[in-house]
Amino acid sequence: MASLPIANIDLTQFFRQWLETFAGYVREVDYASARPLFHPEVLAFGTHNDVIPGLDQWVMTQWNNVWPKTSDFRFVLDQTAVLASPDGTTATVIAPWTSTGYHPDGSAFSRPGRATMVFSRNADGWLCVHSHMSLNRGVPQASHANRPVKAW
Repeated sequence: MASLPIANIDLTQFFRQWLETFAGYVREVDYASARPLFHPEVLAFGTHNDVIPGLDQWVMTQWNNVWPKTSDFRFVLDQTAVLASPDGTTATVIAPWTSTGYHPDGSAFSRPGRATMVFSRNADGWLCVHSHMSLNRGVPQASHANRPVKAW
C-alpha cells in the first residue's frame, strides 16, 4: 500500500504559518483580515450549521456565533499533518486546536477541537475551499463570552 502523500517541509511550514495567521485573526475577532484566506464560495461544516455555502454565510452563521464568545484559539502545530497532491494543486491540513469557552456565570472551561481544511492552489496562491471544525466529544457547545468584533 502506498504511503500517505505527506507534504514536503516547505509546504508544511507554509501551512503551519497559515494556521498561526488564521488563529491570530480568530483571537482578534477580525473577520475582515481572515476573509482573504478563503475562497468566496468555500463550503464549510460547523457547530451551528451542517453545510454552509459561501464565505459570507459562514462568517454570519458560524464565525460570528463562535469567535466573540471564546478566546485563546490556537492550533496545535506539533500535532498538525499536511497532505499534498503530487501535482501541487491541492492540500489538506489536519490539525487539533484549543480554545477557552465560558459558562453563563463567566467561569472558563477548556474548549478543544479538531479541524480538517482543504486548500486549492491557483495563480494567486493557496485558498481554503473547505473547512470542517468540530469540538471534541463532551465539550460544551455553547460559550458565553461577549468580545467585540474588531473588523467585519
